[in-house]
Amino acid sequence: IITRMAAVSISPALHLLPLILLFLLATNEGATLNITNQCSYTVWPAIVPMGGGMQLDPGKWWTLDMPAGTAAGCVWARTGCIFDAKGNGSCQTGDCGGMLACARNGQPPNTVAEFALGRFNNTDVFNISLVLGFNVPMEFLPMPAQGGPDCNKGMHCNYPMDYSSSTLTCPTGTNYQVVFCPSTSGKVEALVLVYLIIFEFIFLMALFCIMPWLIYKCFVSIRRRRQWRREMAEEELGELQGTPMRFTFQQLNVATEQFIHKLGEGGFGPVFKGQFGDDIIAVKCLDQIGQGNTEFLAEIQTIGSIHHINLVRLIGFCAEKSYKLLVYEYMPKGSLDRWIYSRGDNTAPRLDWRMRHKIIIQIAKALSYLHEECMDIIAHLDVKPQNILLDDDFNAKLSDFGLCKLINRDKSQVITRMRGTRGYLAPEWLTMQISEKADVYSFGIVIMEIVSGRKNLDTSLFEESMHLITLLQEKVKCDCLVDLIDKHNATMQVHKEEVIQMMKLAMWCLQIDLKKRPKMSQVVEVLEGTMNADTNIDHNFVATSPASYGIAGNVMFSSPPLASGLSGPR
Repeated sequence: IITRMAAVSISPALHLLPLILLFLLATNEGATLNITNQCSYTVWPAIVPMGGGMQLDPGKWWTLDMPAGTAAGCVWARTGCIFDAKGNGSCQTGDCGGMLACARNGQPPNTVAEFALGRFNNTDVFNISLVLGFNVPMEFLPMPAQGGPDCNKGMHCNYPMDYSSSTLTCPTGTNYQVVFCPSTSGKVEALVLVYLIIFEFIFLMALFCIMPWLIYKCFVSIRRRRQWRREMAEEELGELQGTPMRFTFQQLNVATEQFIHKLGEGGFGPVFKGQFGDDIIAVKCLDQIGQGNTEFLAEIQTIGSIHHINLVRLIGFCAEKSYKLLVYEYMPKGSLDRWIYSRGDNTAPRLDWRMRHKIIIQIAKALSYLHEECMDIIAHLDVKPQNILLDDDFNAKLSDFGLCKLINRDKSQVITRMRGTRGYLAPEWLTMQISEKADVYSFGIVIMEIVSGRKNLDTSLFEESMHLITLLQEKVKCDCLVDLIDKHNATMQVHKEEVIQMMKLAMWCLQIDLKKRPKMSQVVEVLEGTMNADTNIDHNFVATSPASYGIAGNVMFSSPPLASGLSGPR
């Protein structure tokens, strides 16, 4: 067969390409081959022994009928060759890759496709072997309208440089189509899809592997930053001069029996009773939202460095992880508000006038010390009966410096955040121009509550009596201050002249213009009888303009200390 193929008359300028179809036909019904060229170049299919061949340009097709009884035959395809001056040829299509050289004369092809029609149980059998040098892609399939479902499609298409063998079997009488350079768009899309799936799989696997590591690294980084902050805070605490005793959280947890004996609510957190050794202590747990590290350190440093008989002593503190606690001396009689407010059933414990007078003097001395005897001015900013504690002998001590603010002595005012308690705020809080004179105003309100036995802002009363300071303004105009004296305390009625003088001192402290308020040292002198209170005071305790209390501005206010709801009661 090879000899016969080589003997076919073919132009010497063409080179045989490696596609050969060898037909070994016995008794058969014949077949039709529909040969189509989808290559971008021309091919020349030829038939042996039927003779002849033809030029098949790109996009052209050729139908070949194989009659019954044909003994043998072969079909091959060829492409053009070009030759240099020495007669050496090369493939024009560029698919040879050096594997197959062109020659002037015919050369046996390098690919053999064998099949028999109807020889095995009336079945057409194809066996196509591709060897090195095949340079025309080809697809061999049964005609779409014939035999498709009954064919074993083991071989669909073959590409250059393949080394594999494939088979195809179809019922006899099936017609076939041979396509040179079949379209590969579908295969390319499938290949791209496969690559995308593989890439996506690899990406997801990498992501699943990397994400836990990234989460772990972030967690470690956050933990390290927190640890670093804690260590910095530890160093700051360690550098404080005269820092009080330091407790562990476990020590305070045991001392307070797991914080079950609550004494009340102090500034920024609840206060619990505990026992450490032979001493009874009060432990204040600072809320995380209310007070940050700056305020915490300020409170420790401030209270730990000052000592006054009328200031609650700070015994120690705890700064462990997120826990911040302050340990104070325990005041067995509790806060002043338990002893001065009258109740409707007349069952509230009572302090006589001498005891109340003593408490007023002691708190005045404590504030005078904070304002005028420390290195920096210390404004308490939350003076109220709840922060005045009593020992067994009813000696008063000012507590809760969680709201304290240090003010340099070269500054008369300092802008700070809204603090304090509703009903005790000085009017200048609304402009945030705060000085120690805000404590003087609050102290004036505390005096009025002590002598009247009621709260400054009592919503349980009728509207006309709800605000004590507004009521004071009305009573002083009609010279009826005696009406404000605590009617449930006989000693107050006996010493009503002294009580009225105390009210006049309170009115001096309650001046809207902060420049007209006394210093706390002057208040102490008045209380000790070495100085008289200023009588040239304004009896209008309701501000009508910012200028009325010494602050420049354009906002109008009416009774700001009374109507203020900027801070709820503690």
